[in-house]
Amino acid sequence: MTTLHCISPIDGSVLATREALSLDAARSAAAQARAAQKNWAARPLQERIDLVMAGVAKIGEQTDRMVTELAQQMGRPIRYGGEFGGFNERAAYMAQIAEEALAPMVIEDSATARRVIKREPAGVVLIVAPWNYPYMTAINTLAPALISGSTVILKHATQTMLVGEHLAEAFHDAGVPPDVFQNVFLDHETTSALIGERAFDFVNFTGSVNGGKAMEVAAAGTFTQVATELGGKDPGYVREDADVQAAVDGLIDGAMFNSGQCCCGIERIYVHESLYDAFVEKAVALVKGYRLGHPMDPTTDIGPMAHVRFADLVRRQIAQALNMGATAHIDHMEADDEGAYLTPQILTDVTHEMDVMTEESFGPVVGIMKVRDDAHAIELMNDCKYGLTAAIWTKDAAAAEAIGARLETGTVFMNRQDYLDPALCWTGCKDTGRGAGLSVLGYHALTRPKSYHLKKG
Repeated sequence: MTTLHCISPIDGSVLATREALSLDAARSAAAQARAAQKNWAARPLQERIDLVMAGVAKIGEQTDRMVTELAQQMGRPIRYGGEFGGFNERAAYMAQIAEEALAPMVIEDSATARRVIKREPAGVVLIVAPWNYPYMTAINTLAPALISGSTVILKHATQTMLVGEHLAEAFHDAGVPPDVFQNVFLDHETTSALIGERAFDFVNFTGSVNGGKAMEVAAAGTFTQVATELGGKDPGYVREDADVQAAVDGLIDGAMFNSGQCCCGIERIYVHESLYDAFVEKAVALVKGYRLGHPMDPTTDIGPMAHVRFADLVRRQIAQALNMGATAHIDHMEADDEGAYLTPQILTDVTHEMDVMTEESFGPVVGIMKVRDDAHAIELMNDCKYGLTAAIWTKDAAAAEAIGARLETGTVFMNRQDYLDPALCWTGCKDTGRGAGLSVLGYHALTRPKSYHLKKG
């Protein structure tokens, strides 16, 4: 039996341990979910909505614990207050649009025929959730899956293993049956075996590219739907007409917040040559004012990265860039322990031959490059194997939309970044993976169309 350990990045101590289910026990959990699904789907839609939102409200009663435990599990400073705002916003929006999103599409209802397309729930949904925003990423699929009539098995990241337990407890306390929503602890081999045995009808995975590949390999030949959100290397572009201070404030926060561990965090910035010097000067001054430290200290801006190995990867990227001629602008901070606590860094004189500009960093480092014009920026923004979001800072909305049409990305932002609008589809392309989360399309992804052609007379 595999023992899973949550290692706190604060001090390297073991915060929690759990035993992973055996394959037989995991099969039993999946079977229970399948047996419960038809009765759950038969409940009135509004009843399912009310139960889901009651579970969300239960989480809202636990925000103090949420804040503390997120600091302990993955290092986010307590000053940022947890995730309930976004968690609630996403669930509430999906609840609000459920009736319309799931309504039958009536093509004809005449004296001679009724033709209609209805939405059937996926069935049993497996959510494999990440640690970096453990509540918000889980609810993206959890809420619409339950509302649309599927049962859910949640396998949360080991780094945030307490979150899955709290979600299940809250939803069960609210009245969602235990077999309808189960939190489980699984190792990789058992997860792959269940997928290969068609224990699930839909798999939603957020994590690394290699993890996404493993999910697709496990599902090969089963025709199980697999939705993935994988790596990212999201760019920001500061056009000639941008407000420099606003761009600095937005893009640097997008690069450094949560120690750079955001799915859609800014990892590379391209600045028009006329604004480049001013942008770099202001960006460096901003980051030099950050305080790296213990996440339980309310004055801390940046806490430790979630694990030493994540910080080591960023250090290797920075070292390679410096060896290849890049310039670092932030001096070693006192709290940087060469472990999980990592000095946030701004690099200039960077090129796309450096990993820090092309490979995912997922840490508090950003490279800044000078560009001549829109065409130059577009070329560099697309020179990447990932495609999640891109942020354009400009006063010209028409220009931003035109540039966006030429970008290989899932979401185009103007004058903001690092935000999931639940009314818009959350999706990606290239090595970021494929899927459709949130919005009406999130319901379409988690259901299947069923057509009725009823000839009368």
